[in-house]
Amino acid sequence: MKSTLEARRNFLLQAGGLAGAAWISAQWPAILAAAQHSHQAVKAKGSEAFEVLTPDQAKQIDAISSQIIPSDELPGAHEAGVVYFIDRALKTFASDTRPVYEKGLADVAKMTAELFPGVRTISDATPEQQQQIVAELMSEMNPRPGARRSTVAVNADFPQTIWIHTLWGFLLDPDAGANRDYVGWKVIGRDPAHSFSPPFGFYDQDYPGWQASSPETDKR
Repeated sequence: MKSTLEARRNFLLQAGGLAGAAWISAQWPAILAAAQHSHQAVKAKGSEAFEVLTPDQAKQIDAISSQIIPSDELPGAHEAGVVYFIDRALKTFASDTRPVYEKGLADVAKMTAELFPGVRTISDATPEQQQQIVAELMSEMNPRPGARRSTVAVNADFPQTIWIHTLWGFLLDPDAGANRDYVGWKVIGRDPAHSFSPPFGFYDQDYPGWQASSPETDKR
């Protein structure tokens, strides 16, 4: 029978689809640590300094991730503190993608200036402009003939990477640290309540947030 932690690894694989199971298993502790850091940073209401990103880069990443998972009647990537997850990821398990982010953000700035003259970066654009910029950025993963408006070519590694990191930061188990107030799971209809009936309690008794199921829970 699979443990809860193994199920969460599978959850990330299903949500992302870009990393292998062996890589997820090897990096799992660092991924959880990034999630915990994100959780604490958001609880601090943005008072914590970024470890890798400059303030300007953080604003740009927040703008992009907020278009990947936007805020509407439900919270989005911004409310979940995804930018903090990405910042810690770039210091730890995803440190090899730092050049991808640096070049990708520079290319997005060029794309923004070309599409909307006078707008310096995506974080300076209006929400409607940001939507157009990110739509074009994501089209780099599956380019369609005649669909481009910008002449700036962005390597597909960047949209793929920021997309998967945004999903992880948004949907990762909040008891592991990310996904503040369960906003990611609420959006997809995931019940955040933990109640384990035997034999699940035996496997998960040391997991943060574990609680034995009550008779009332068992009746549901």
